[in-house]
Amino acid sequence: MSFQQLYYTSCEHGLSPSAGFQFNAVSEQVSAETRLRVEGLAGYEPPRSLAESDTPELLARCPVNLCHTPDPQGGATTLCVRYVGRDSARRFGNYFAHALYNEGEFTPDSGGLLAIELWDSPVWTARVAETTEIPELPAPLPRGPLSPRSARAFLRAHPHAEQLPALLAAVFAALAEDGSVVVIDDTTDRIAHWFAAVSYLLPPPLARTLSFATYLFRPTRSRLHLIGTVPGAQPDFGPDDEESYTVFDFSAGRFPEVVPTHHLVRLLTRIGVGAIRSVWSWTAEYTHGQERALGDWHAPVAAAAAAGGTELTDADIRAVIDWLPGAGHLGPRRAAVAADIHHTHRDLDDDQLAALSAAAETGGDTALHHELEGKLHQSRIRAYVTGVENAPGPVPITHPTERERATALWQRMLGEAANSRQQVRLLLWAVGARLAPPPELLTAQSLDLARALLGSSGAGPGLREEVAHLVHTLPEFRAGLATAAQEVLDERGGQEQLFAQFPATLLSERDLGERPRLLEYYWRAQAERQPARTVGLLFRILEVRGQASPDAELLRGLWRQPSPAWTYEEATEIARRLPSDQPVDEAVAEWFDRAVKQEVRDEEGLRACLVLCDTLTAPGRDAWLRAVTRECVRTTLQLDTALREATEATALARAFRIPQIDAWAAPRALKHYRLLPAMLRLPVDPARLRTEIGEFGFSLADGYLRSVYQAAVTSDRGHVDGVLFSQVTGVIAINYERVPLPLAHVEIVRGLRRHTAEHWRYEDLDRLARALRPYSARLADEYQQHADNRLGRVKKWRRKLTQRRPSDGPRPEGG
Repeated sequence: MSFQQLYYTSCEHGLSPSAGFQFNAVSEQVSAETRLRVEGLAGYEPPRSLAESDTPELLARCPVNLCHTPDPQGGATTLCVRYVGRDSARRFGNYFAHALYNEGEFTPDSGGLLAIELWDSPVWTARVAETTEIPELPAPLPRGPLSPRSARAFLRAHPHAEQLPALLAAVFAALAEDGSVVVIDDTTDRIAHWFAAVSYLLPPPLARTLSFATYLFRPTRSRLHLIGTVPGAQPDFGPDDEESYTVFDFSAGRFPEVVPTHHLVRLLTRIGVGAIRSVWSWTAEYTHGQERALGDWHAPVAAAAAAGGTELTDADIRAVIDWLPGAGHLGPRRAAVAADIHHTHRDLDDDQLAALSAAAETGGDTALHHELEGKLHQSRIRAYVTGVENAPGPVPITHPTERERATALWQRMLGEAANSRQQVRLLLWAVGARLAPPPELLTAQSLDLARALLGSSGAGPGLREEVAHLVHTLPEFRAGLATAAQEVLDERGGQEQLFAQFPATLLSERDLGERPRLLEYYWRAQAERQPARTVGLLFRILEVRGQASPDAELLRGLWRQPSPAWTYEEATEIARRLPSDQPVDEAVAEWFDRAVKQEVRDEEGLRACLVLCDTLTAPGRDAWLRAVTRECVRTTLQLDTALREATEATALARAFRIPQIDAWAAPRALKHYRLLPAMLRLPVDPARLRTEIGEFGFSLADGYLRSVYQAAVTSDRGHVDGVLFSQVTGVIAINYERVPLPLAHVEIVRGLRRHTAEHWRYEDLDRLARALRPYSARLADEYQQHADNRLGRVKKWRRKLTQRRPSDGPRPEGG
């Protein structure tokens, strides 16, 4: 994102052929429409007392106009207009307007800034450009000194801070009704602080639509939402302006008599500017994106505030409870909202408790749902069908007459059932009492109930349990449920999740054996619940379809979460089970491509990736792959072979110097996890290492040099094997004056030279001197000298040890 710039002032040189007010300079892409908009916003009149300001001190006292106007197409124009006194002809009245314009969303792409936070930003200038073309500015723009903290400090110190709720309410009204709010204060800096406080308290989507100007000499000539001015200007508000302009004169202490203040406004100001940004970030989790009016925002903000520990008023609580039944977008969070309200407010009435109970149930909080249900009046539970609480369940009726009466009663109550649960209980009663209603009636009622249940949402635990019992005890209902599921698929598309929903989950493969389409959707739901079975279920679906290869739709339907992709293990199993002598759908090639190229997270993943690559090279399978995927597989296996069969370290490093290392995940993982350990196990050709270390790349060279150094340090008192000896020789022999190395690596080489010279045994130093001679006679001589010195010190030490050995005392005569 970048911002087009425009400079507008009275000058001699600019886009106009003559001197005067004109655009001094603009960015290349600025349109005529943008210039026209900026020219209309850039006008400036200083207060009369400051009109002849021409010293820096007087000019600094002139009001500054930071003006911001979003446009309906999504762009935004922002200007900083400063009074500069005289123009080139020495006439007073000149001003300089520096404008920014962007065609996209202003706030999100500019680093999260609100437009008012550009107040006193270092981005603004008042200097005429030497050329007529100036560059665009990249985002993010540097913010000025305004922040929630500074706005809070300003409010605490202002004598009229209690007017903030009325000011915020007036701005809400201006946004809704295209009105204007005028703020008068002693300086434009104070006005900017008022604007900042309002901007922070507004819902972020509304704050981005707020237009404002921190200073206008004649406010009545503007229809911006927020307009600032100072006492020395000319407000000129007449009787006809009362409906269009709401004036807050903080300088004179004059304010509107009555400003309707919504409960949301009171809640926002009670939260305060300092804490509101956290609440807005929480509120985003409670909104559905269609909030417009004050009432739309009240409940989400109150719910977020309650979660953060803010005390709610009765009006806030009513708003949240009234909102919960329709807040299906919350999902499980609906139960969390109910818990926040319930745990902090214990004086709710039954209707409110019932609403919270429903929210807890649909949100999945069974414990809270049961707790709330226990507080409701016991009259909610009256009878098994229409009786009292804890009424006994049905018992078998054996007498023919009684059975006949019971059947008649049952049929009569069918028409009185108010909901699916009563219908379920009626059917369970028929089964438990062993009634014998007409088979066609029982079948019809079972099918009607199944249709109703499939079309419902939010079934509670009790109904789920009863329906599950009904499915296992009434064959007619079980058959009706399968028929209803088939009807849903036949009548409406997009029902892939049918068998992930209640009560279709109660059906089994046995119920769907004669319905191939239902069976497929059942298996899809099984795959979502049991991801480990997904590959096996894929091939069962292919068998039912009579297909050899899956298509893109089937793959996306089976692998839905967390992203539509195969693991290495899944891709390997699929590759082995697909017939290698037959072509596959284009989607399969795409999924294999994604599987091969997915990021390798650890060594275990790398092993699985290598198994997949090896599997895909089998005859016939490589034909499934795209050319670039085949190349990736081939390169991966070649590098794996090189790791296992290499005999010299620098040759192995050279094998990994291919462009695909950075482009493909598998080769990159081989380099990351296995290259350095493999090189450290191999001898090195010093002649190659001393010249090729610069081509290793920083990470590999750093790891190799540090590992060789550490190994040399730990071998001080032991035997230096041939592999380590060759590695140390190669590192010491590096001519870092010719081979460009980072300073850190030069220090490692120097450190290794010092350490071996000071700590290695004579024998190893002597070997090292001989090994270094073909590459550097100077180094060889130095190490030979160190070896000779070490040998001399050893001889002296042995001589001293012999002299210090205690005497055995005088020997006896003849001894």
